[in-house]
Amino acid sequence: MSRLSTTKSRVKDAALHWREAPSSSTASVNTAFCKSYDHIRSLPSPMVDAISAAGSCFQPLWECLNGTGMIDVANQEISSFLRVKSNWSDLDKARDSLRAIEMMVKAEVTRELDKLNICDPQVQVWLNRVEELQLDTIDEDYSQFMRYSCLCQCTMHAARRAWIDKRVVEALEEVNKLIDEGRGFKKFGFKPLPDIVEHLPQIETFGLESMLTQLHDLLEKSDSSVIGVWGEGGIGKTTLLHIFNNDLGRKAHDYQVVIFIEVSNSETLNTVDIQQTISERLNLPWIEAEAVEKRAKFLVKALARKRFVVLLDDVRKKFKLEDVGIPTPYTNSKSKLILTSRYQEICFQMGAQRSLIKMQVLDATAAWNLFLSKLSNEASAAVKSPSSNNVVRERAKVICKSCGGLPLALNIVGTAVAGLEEPDDWISAADAITVKNSYDGVDEMFAQLKYSYDRLTPTQQKCFLYCALFPEYGSISKEQLVDYWLAEGLLLNDCENGYRIIRSLVSACLLQTSGSMSSKVKMHHVIRRLGIWLVNKTDQKFLVQAGMALDNAPSPEKWKGPARISIMSNDIKELSFSPKCKNLTTLLVQNNPNLSKLSLGFFKFMPSLKVLDLSHTAITLLPECETLVALQHLNLSHTNITVLPERLWLLKELRHLDLSVTVALEDTLDNCSKLHKLRVLNLFRSHYGIHDVNDLNLDSLKALLFLGITIYSEDVLKKLNKTNPLAKPTHRLNLKYCREMHSMRISDLNHMEHLEELYIESCYDLTTLVSDAELTTSCLQFLTLSVLPSLENVIVEPMPHHFRYVRKLVIMKCPKLQNITWILRLEMLERLVVCHCDEMVQIVDSVEKSGVQKLKGQDHPSEEQEDLHNEQDCDYQIASVSESSDGAARTDFLKLRSIVLTDLKKLKNICKPRDFPSLDTIRVEDCPNLRNIPLSSTHDFGKLKQVCGSFDWWEKLRWENKKEAAQMESKYFIPI
Repeated sequence: MSRLSTTKSRVKDAALHWREAPSSSTASVNTAFCKSYDHIRSLPSPMVDAISAAGSCFQPLWECLNGTGMIDVANQEISSFLRVKSNWSDLDKARDSLRAIEMMVKAEVTRELDKLNICDPQVQVWLNRVEELQLDTIDEDYSQFMRYSCLCQCTMHAARRAWIDKRVVEALEEVNKLIDEGRGFKKFGFKPLPDIVEHLPQIETFGLESMLTQLHDLLEKSDSSVIGVWGEGGIGKTTLLHIFNNDLGRKAHDYQVVIFIEVSNSETLNTVDIQQTISERLNLPWIEAEAVEKRAKFLVKALARKRFVVLLDDVRKKFKLEDVGIPTPYTNSKSKLILTSRYQEICFQMGAQRSLIKMQVLDATAAWNLFLSKLSNEASAAVKSPSSNNVVRERAKVICKSCGGLPLALNIVGTAVAGLEEPDDWISAADAITVKNSYDGVDEMFAQLKYSYDRLTPTQQKCFLYCALFPEYGSISKEQLVDYWLAEGLLLNDCENGYRIIRSLVSACLLQTSGSMSSKVKMHHVIRRLGIWLVNKTDQKFLVQAGMALDNAPSPEKWKGPARISIMSNDIKELSFSPKCKNLTTLLVQNNPNLSKLSLGFFKFMPSLKVLDLSHTAITLLPECETLVALQHLNLSHTNITVLPERLWLLKELRHLDLSVTVALEDTLDNCSKLHKLRVLNLFRSHYGIHDVNDLNLDSLKALLFLGITIYSEDVLKKLNKTNPLAKPTHRLNLKYCREMHSMRISDLNHMEHLEELYIESCYDLTTLVSDAELTTSCLQFLTLSVLPSLENVIVEPMPHHFRYVRKLVIMKCPKLQNITWILRLEMLERLVVCHCDEMVQIVDSVEKSGVQKLKGQDHPSEEQEDLHNEQDCDYQIASVSESSDGAARTDFLKLRSIVLTDLKKLKNICKPRDFPSLDTIRVEDCPNLRNIPLSSTHDFGKLKQVCGSFDWWEKLRWENKKEAAQMESKYFIPI
């Protein structure tokens, strides 16, 4: 029996081997049966004879069947049966490979989405196909089939087997196809095309539909190139323009850019602000020192090359568009200009005679709906109660009607009564809001708006009124507001409370967010007038003549009573009197660029003054001010002051002293070290700096939180770098004229853990700058290297290094730098400015081999430099190279938005063509040997807006072909 069992086992193994083998493996199957036959022959003779006899009996039948072809058919059926399992096994393995590739593709897509890119459509289709694969049912059917099938039953399940095999084969082919496609992906995402419209804040509106329709209809007319919208203040002109602006972003109009500009030119035209807005929307570099007239001509050229829609909000006086940088769109032009004004006559003067819309107040239904939208759920329920004697609804109707259909009043008043529920509260509110004005010449809606002001806390009221000191146009810095409020004692030294109050005022509709700038707010001109009116009703008067184009200051008599005076943003030349201002707490004089003279006794009678801002004026001397015993905030930045008053140290309450960019300041007369309450001391980029170790005597400033400093000596820097208490509050550092400082490591600044800006200039002996591995978290975002005639080597080590968060890099007058390949390691770099570097041949070295760039060393390095180079592996700097060894491009400059190159006489190359996914502007001036820019049709530069340069330079650029040259010129080139 044992011999027979062994034989059965051998035959069974052969059959299983045949069953599991693919159809191409017949040789191995035959070998298996031959082994079984050999085993049979080894059996005892009687058994062999029996088997032989049986075989002899079946021989005629076998020959007969073979002759009919049935044996071949059976053989094919059996082979097909055995092939099912083989194919399923292949499918199982392929599925595992597909899962791995899918994970890799999804990871790459996630990485692109994290960079705010869009998934490549082909990749998304591939992922969808992978998702739609239904292999689970095939697995189930196959398992069930194999459970009830065997070799001897194969023909009994032929139909089912064929159906399963077909599905397995088809699935295997699809999976293999997906595997090949997945492995072939090189690009997984790309930057979305830039929006032609910058989305503006928008609130829910009622009753503006008809006027919005009129505006869109006029836009479609070819003869309506200039469109005017006019109506009284608070009627909703700005809101209408915001909605229209956002609508253009949702509709497929044939425009390349839509620009929204707040004008508000009641007294003076804010030309620079308008030009800055246009430059930002066109992604053009901003050059502060450029003349307004020259910039206007350039912007006209840049904008004229585009199909544009310019939205001018709140135009109060006629002005010439070209003077600010806007080309006049002519009849049948595809470009459009839309303006809003309080006055119909202004619309006519600006060219909107034929296309004019008059804003109407809201009808009763729209006004009621707008009012209800501002109420809380509880207040709204009380108003809508079906009671026949609903006092709440009655009073709410009275309040709504008192707003006269003006959206501004409805928004503010509705917000103020939003939480009222009880009838008595509504009665009191209605009585307060509907009281008749007893003041001549006062806006009728002020009584309604005052109710919202009355709902504020006393501190919020004071902070709100302070905002009225700023000009009607433009924005207000939140940080500046909070600094002023702190000095005035409105916040009890709680800085965060200041920002909470700003949010409260925005929620109450008394302040507005300033477009996309989260750091600024603005005040509606009607609300500002309300603030000034409210101030005049109090004991603390204001004198506000900000932004009124004044040539002369208000007369001394007008200075006597006010608690706060603002004459900022004018053209006042001198303040040659000694006003008697015993109640004055705030004096804002900044942004009078031609103000050069203050009388010697100007501050003599200002004992209560707490805030004094003289920044951005031309004063050269600050009169003696020892009488300003209450002063807490003094801003003298961007002035020509040469020396601080001798007895400034007597201002014991001073907490904020800004002397930044005081280019003529020679001496502080040791005043700063004696101002023990200082929290902010800013001497960044001042001509005055610390020359000697013994001069660094600011240790007494225990309360210091922010320090901007200029240092003239390496020894001083070393002392500051140690565990000096001044290191921690240092946010801005200017190194200047540091003699015999041959090299510098950024790691030496580790104790300056809050350092945000580093400005190295006129250090004539500096040859090597090393951004080594950071030991602490770096905050450095702005780096400037200026007038460094010996600088040859800038070494940036692998991540993490101290330049890893640098967003803006400026390199000026560094004549020995031949390239700055190390910028490839500045992953957060957004803006690059290189100018007046005589030996700069290329920005990124075109010879990049295996990721190693050789440094250019000095002929006779000092011992210190030799030690430094040894530590840096002698002669080599490892660079984050953008090309791999096979020449395939990788993206290095992921965030780079702007490249400005000026006066680089030897510059021949920027870098090899590569992807610039964020680049929007290239500006080239006076680079006569630059013959190419790193843009090509095979690389991504989808956000590019402008390439600015001279006609002569552009005509000499080399391109792959004439078609590419023509396309680049028509789409991007802006002549300068």
